[in-house]
Amino acid sequence: MKILVTGGAGFIGSHLVDALVERGHTVRILDSIVEQVHIGGKIPEHLNPEAEFIRADVCDADAVAKALDGIEVVYHQAAEVGVGQSMYEIVRYVKANDLGTAVLLEEMINRKDQFQKLIVASSMSIYGEGAYRNPATGETVNPQLRSDEQLAAHEWELRAGDIELEPIGTTEEKPLFPTSVYAVSKQDQEQYCLAVGRAYKIPTVAFRYFNVYGTRQALSNPYTGVCAIFSSRLMNDQAPMIFEDGLQSRDFVHVSDIVQANLLALESDDADYQAVNVGTGRATSVKEIAELLAKGLGKDIKPEIVGKYREGDIRHCVSDISKAKALLGYEPKVTLETGLEELLAWVSEQEADDKVQAATAELAAHSLVK
Repeated sequence: MKILVTGGAGFIGSHLVDALVERGHTVRILDSIVEQVHIGGKIPEHLNPEAEFIRADVCDADAVAKALDGIEVVYHQAAEVGVGQSMYEIVRYVKANDLGTAVLLEEMINRKDQFQKLIVASSMSIYGEGAYRNPATGETVNPQLRSDEQLAAHEWELRAGDIELEPIGTTEEKPLFPTSVYAVSKQDQEQYCLAVGRAYKIPTVAFRYFNVYGTRQALSNPYTGVCAIFSSRLMNDQAPMIFEDGLQSRDFVHVSDIVQANLLALESDDADYQAVNVGTGRATSVKEIAELLAKGLGKDIKPEIVGKYREGDIRHCVSDISKAKALLGYEPKVTLETGLEELLAWVSEQEADDKVQAATAELAAHSLVK
């Protein structure tokens, strides 16, 4: 098949491109090579030489029209990524994620009969807090943000009165409550694609990625995933900085399992016009991630638990992947231990410019750290 991958030079996109090329597909990449991700705005060495490459912004309608020529399947991976940064560089995030998606969709509907599938990268961030259970009643609870008063008192866990709620797997049916501009823009991307796909009969799947990690994640980008940020700190002999008490948990999924889900959606119609979680179903605390990375890199450096909190941060969110299993036969194949071992072997050969303190100072300057 002839496939376009927007953002195909990036972390997830480049792994997807490699897998598609390996399977014999004809692949074209559209990527602007954002400097925050690609140091110096240089085309990355990992860019697959067998894929056609167009360096252009997804907001450029002429470039998008050219990129879509002859294409049968579109993987829309292009997006600005960074929860905290999105709260003060709002125009940048809305332009890339919302306008960019709108430009892509308008060009697609001009030739709607050309496309067999549209698969868009959404995000777990659109949920806000994950799902919980009240152990006293057994009922499922979908809380919103913790109050400023609770956070200021360093009472980190979610409660219903005096009862501490238990985090459970978050299903696709959970009400959405995005808590950052980035998260709102990812919800927009998902909903734009699903709505337009339904209207014009372009089979569309939206994958809600959980916390993705793996090789090629930008180590010098302080707004990327926590595994890359912590690795960058440790490579520079600095302690990973952790907000709250470090016991907040996430679902860390290896990039190859993200690719697996995307390939399964290409081969099946069962998830068409639906949003689907992609994760592992395993909760891991942020503190544990920092300790595992330090141990793997041979660094005797304990994480710095700062006790502060960031505006919009959530406590727990782990995926329920029942839907992906049932519709696509998806099964996560890479354990956290194996995935981190691979990541650290790669990290140890990289150079990382640690910009975490500067990024945190920017957040504080905008009153987003308290």
